[in-house]
Order: sequence, then C-alpha cells, then structure tokens
Amino acid sequence: MLSAKSDIISRLKREILPLEGLRATRPESARGLGLDFMSEAFPQGSFPLGAVHELINEGAESAIASVGFIAGLLGGLMKNGGATVWIGNAPTLFPPALKTFGINPGQVIFIDLKKEKDQLWAMEEALKCSALSAVIGEIPELSFTHSRRFQLAVEQSKTTGFILRNSPRALTPNACIARWKIKPLPSINEEGLPGLGHPAWEVSLLKIRNGRPQSWIVEWKNGKFRQVAEAAPAIILHPTRKTG
Repeated sequence: MLSAKSDIISRLKREILPLEGLRATRPESARGLGLDFMSEAFPQGSFPLGAVHELINEGAESAIASVGFIAGLLGGLMKNGGATVWIGNAPTLFPPALKTFGINPGQVIFIDLKKEKDQLWAMEEALKCSALSAVIGEIPELSFTHSRRFQLAVEQSKTTGFILRNSPRALTPNACIARWKIKPLPSINEEGLPGLGHPAWEVSLLKIRNGRPQSWIVEWKNGKFRQVAEAAPAIILHPTRKTG
C-alpha cells in the first residue's frame, strides 16, 4: 500500500515538473558538465538545462568566481561546436582566458549595451534562439516579469540561460529555476608542490525548484570540475535597497 502511494507521488512529481517549466534533461547532455556529484540536489538527478539560472554576486571577487564557474559549464555545453552570447554593459572578460576551460573564444559573441532595457531585450531575444548553447547576461536587477519572459523563451528554445546579478539592490522572488552563489577560495596546490594550484570555489545552490539546496567545495582540475568536500550550509545576506 505504502509502495503504491509512493509510486503515485513520484509519478505526479514527474508530471508537474514540465508544467513548472522544467523539461526532462537528456542524461548524456548533463553528464558532460561534470557535475555528477551534485545530482542529488537536482530534480530528475541532473543539472537543469533549457532553464534560467541566476548567480548572486556581492562583490568583485564573487563576480569573478561566478564567471569561472560558468566558464566551466560552458566548456561542456559548447563541446559540440555551439555558440554562446554574453551580454553586459562593458568588457569585463579576457576572451583568451576561456581556453582554460576548453572554450574557443571565437564561439562567444560579446554584446555590450549601456541601457538596462536594451540588455533585457537582447537577453530575451537571444534566449529564443535554439541554435545557441547558452546565453549569459550581466543584469543586476531582475523583476519577476522579466524572469518569467526569459523562462518562457527557454522552454521553447531549450537554450540554457545564466544571469549574473552583480551587487543587486534586492533579492525578490522570480521565475529562475535555480539561484547560485559562488565564493572564491584559495587555489588548491598539488601536495608538496609550490606555486598556484587549481581554481577553487565554494559553490552554493541557494534554491532549486523541486530540488535540495546544498553547498560544495569544488575545484577545476584537468579540464573538469572535481568535488573536494561538502561545504557548510550556505547563508546569504540579502542586500538592502539603496535609496537616493
């Protein structure tokens, strides 16, 4: 009896997920990202593709760490030759550095726009393009309306979106599938060897629709992510709204 009820609940959960904008991810696609150690945190056991993720950055160090983490994901998303659009208001990324993560800089289209309304429009239009592997937007403020428009776009195109929210004024509810916070950590040296080691981050999944928020200590080594340890539960300080 209990087994039958459990099966019914599991089936209902699988049927509800598409209605919430989370389509089934092909296991082989998500596996190429190298985040299998995070599978228990994700609905359906794999990193949500064809969805919009937001990354909260409270300073320059966090913003740089988020770029590194996204670059590692892009290496997997673009491995079959796809292109990515990166939208911001000024050049902040040194394109040749992307080679560290297995990305050909020529496959990334950088768009710099000064006005927020233009950035939002470009983000939505790019997310509608099914030929793109991913779209990244450096957009600090995100309303529920715009996040919903982004989510509706990726449900049709199956493109994956990442929104870098650098020093946002407020964190309000939105339609993004997941909220992340990436914290830089001292590089991890090979035992007994001097000098700089591999890039390392504390990766915190602050919220995930129908998933389980968790944190991990992760490094980028030999062209892929590697879990070093589990991190302590994440605590995020909500920025206060600035008044002029």
